[in-house]
Amino acid sequence: MAVATLEKSQTSLETPQKGQQQVAPHWHAQAKEIQKYGTCIADMPHRLPVDVREKMVARLNQLLADSIQIRDMYKKHHWQVSGPTFYQLHLLFDKHFEEQVELVDTIAERIQILGGVSIAMGGDVAEIAQVKSPPRGREEVPVQISRLLEAHKIIMQDCHDIAEEADKLGDDGTNDMVISDILRPNELQSWFINQHLVEMPLILDK
Repeated sequence: MAVATLEKSQTSLETPQKGQQQVAPHWHAQAKEIQKYGTCIADMPHRLPVDVREKMVARLNQLLADSIQIRDMYKKHHWQVSGPTFYQLHLLFDKHFEEQVELVDTIAERIQILGGVSIAMGGDVAEIAQVKSPPRGREEVPVQISRLLEAHKIIMQDCHDIAEEADKLGDDGTNDMVISDILRPNELQSWFINQHLVEMPLILDK
């Protein structure tokens, strides 16, 4: 009796009854973009006019692309680092990666707040990023660190330029974000990894 009831239950789940629609996934959905990259929503509750917001979104997308590049570079070096300082750098690179994940999200959310569309996919990022991608293979530690320092320098310059323009255009939110949330963490990370390039003997000569 129990088996018959189970079989009946399974059949009722698999076979749609009269008047019922069968639930099935809709694959390969295609539609037009609802907002083009490089545009901002004109009619939204924001005090800044659309032309100002579009200028700031363009600058922020550059910062976002460069930040995505350094984020991924930290993870690459975390996986590939080797040598006497492996343990320290393996942990430090991953810590900085996690911090950059948060910074990337902060920038992307600011772009959305301004009514824009944030760049996201790796191929699109590589096209506009000033931070160049490293080779696929493993590199020596000084080279890894040097690449990261150059990337931080580019991002810090991005922050300075955006903050300056935001101040002129009256975009206080963007000005505050790039200085407090993006510039300062990048300065700190740059300082941390730069100390690994300082040549310091184990025993100082008197």
